[in-house]
Amino acid sequence: MIEFNRFKLDNGLTVLHHFDAATPMAVVNTLYDVGARDESEEKTGFAHLFEHLMFGGSVNIPDFDAPLQRAGGESNAFTSNDITNYYDILPLQNLETALWLESDRMLSLAFTPKSLEVQRNVVIEEFKQRYLNQPYGDVWLELRPLAYKKHPYQWATIGKKIEHIEEATMEDVKAFFKKHYHPANAILCIAGNISLEETKRLVEKWYGDIPASLKPQRMLPKEPAQNEFRELTIERKVPNDAFYYSFKMPERRSFEYYVTDIISDALGREKSSRLYSKLKKELKLVTSINAYITGSLDEGLLIIDGKLSDGVSFEQLDEALWNVLEEIKTELMSEAETQKLLNKIRTVKEFQEQGLLNRAMNLCLYELLGDPNGVNEENALYQSITAEQIKTVSNQILKKENCSLLRVKSIKE
Repeated sequence: MIEFNRFKLDNGLTVLHHFDAATPMAVVNTLYDVGARDESEEKTGFAHLFEHLMFGGSVNIPDFDAPLQRAGGESNAFTSNDITNYYDILPLQNLETALWLESDRMLSLAFTPKSLEVQRNVVIEEFKQRYLNQPYGDVWLELRPLAYKKHPYQWATIGKKIEHIEEATMEDVKAFFKKHYHPANAILCIAGNISLEETKRLVEKWYGDIPASLKPQRMLPKEPAQNEFRELTIERKVPNDAFYYSFKMPERRSFEYYVTDIISDALGREKSSRLYSKLKKELKLVTSINAYITGSLDEGLLIIDGKLSDGVSFEQLDEALWNVLEEIKTELMSEAETQKLLNKIRTVKEFQEQGLLNRAMNLCLYELLGDPNGVNEENALYQSITAEQIKTVSNQILKKENCSLLRVKSIKE
């Protein structure tokens, strides 16, 4: 049970407080309700660019990391298609250093040509290294627009193309910051051996005078129901032929989301999973195979990906894979397999909750989803899932007409 308190400042900042007397460290986690899905189709990659810009210094503090490191702390951030999350971990007695730094960059980020140029170059280099110059690196740049036709999930967090970052102007960047990086669009969690009263005092001290702004209204185009099988084959200089089957799945707030998560575990999470056992161990059609979900807040994807063994055709793999999917759709999962999957999930959740940072991040995420107490209800939700529900949802999702298949064909030198 993760206990927490929740309060709100007059400027709209939502604050979660989590008390833990067992650690000398404190966590300051800030979730901004902005991700790649909030970008314009003509100007993508901005949420990720901002993840970098936020470390480029503010009007008052030229270097974000230096004061934090002097206080014995560390910081990092990540961007997804849905959120941008910044976190600081430092000794409790130096907590105010993190609050000073985080509130200052929320209030007055420095928009200097130098900072924009430096961070722009960092992101462009990351785009090249991770997506363009790495084997299988551009898979998500190809798979997303195949799977999504209307929703902004059709581009990856890095952006649709490198030119969008190269051509980003100072005016573009300032407008994006003004719209998304303010108290009403942020969730702050402070976790550690600190009382609620002291947390309220410190948050009011450091964030109370930041001006209020209106939370942006999200009006995203709804992805139409997919009712035809889509496929794309690309040729790349990669070691092995690879495959990526993607199935549309329900959004994060639905019960079926959790059922789909279980289905992905049953299919391909571990060496005892169905696809691994059949396609790798028994038939030796693949050198690797995995199944997982994207975890998206809106309608996400269940992905099955892997690499073909030498001499195996995509057609051989395809026939065997759909046979395995047909089994989970037609045969009721045994009680032993169901229980094994649920036990594994419980163990993973309990392990995650041991970390103070994980607790802080999960509280922020569930606040965004509508109720921070969801973090405490999640495990019971999983444990309530039945074999019948797994079969029902498998039939809804694992259909040919709900599938987008990307094949990566290896070009031999």
